[in-house]
Amino acid sequence: MLDQDALDAALREDPDLTLTLLVDMSRATDEALRAQVRRLAPRLVLDQTRRGLPRSAGVARRRTRPAVAGGDLDLDRSMEAVVGARAEGRMPRLDELVSSDWARPDLALCLVVDRSGSMNGARLTAAAVTTAACASMAPREHAVLTFASGVDVLAPLTARRPATETIATVLALRGHGTTALPAALDAARLQLSRATARRRVTLLLSDCRTTDDDAVPAASRLDELVVLAPADDDEEARRLALRAGGRCASVAGVLDVPRALNRLLADDRP
Repeated sequence: MLDQDALDAALREDPDLTLTLLVDMSRATDEALRAQVRRLAPRLVLDQTRRGLPRSAGVARRRTRPAVAGGDLDLDRSMEAVVGARAEGRMPRLDELVSSDWARPDLALCLVVDRSGSMNGARLTAAAVTTAACASMAPREHAVLTFASGVDVLAPLTARRPATETIATVLALRGHGTTALPAALDAARLQLSRATARRRVTLLLSDCRTTDDDAVPAASRLDELVVLAPADDDEEARRLALRAGGRCASVAGVLDVPRALNRLLADDRP
């Protein structure tokens, strides 16, 4: 069984390596150990990822505006106008009152995970961390797709599924098949077409070595494309991002992912 104190110490010393080893242990032959790790891993991945992300990313916020624009009347902020109007023997005008409503989310994300080839510990951990980052940065509107020769929707944009459940599903992935990248990007565009957020970003986790048709036309149809590629194999990913008007970052360690996303998504594009 896992020693919780030793695990906590290892996470403090080298979180990248510890998370990767933990993911490898989720496939251990010891049934009890495997079950324990599979219970712990999704929450640990989520917690470690959130430490590298801003707390407010993507969350809808309560905003105030003139009541003439709609929303719920804010009595506290409108009281001065109400008292002034009564003193003048009239009803307050709408443009004198203040209302509040929920601003729409700033960000919708669709994560597209390449599962072609081998899904080893580091690759699988990076996919889980990126899933956790999406759930944290766009909690109201995010989707997770995987692809090899076909495309699977693990979490549709409109679903309200706990982040740990989606992470657990990602951690159970097995790699196989060819790389049908264009179909995956088209599926991401379809998911994001249902978003209410002003900004809609497709986040592609892949080396972009497609064995299908040219992915550039599908990538160019996206509102915004961000590619995260392995640092030791990012040439095709950078080429795709450049040709499609997207952006690309190379990640060497699994916890490079939240730092890269902070940088790539920091500019609030219209």
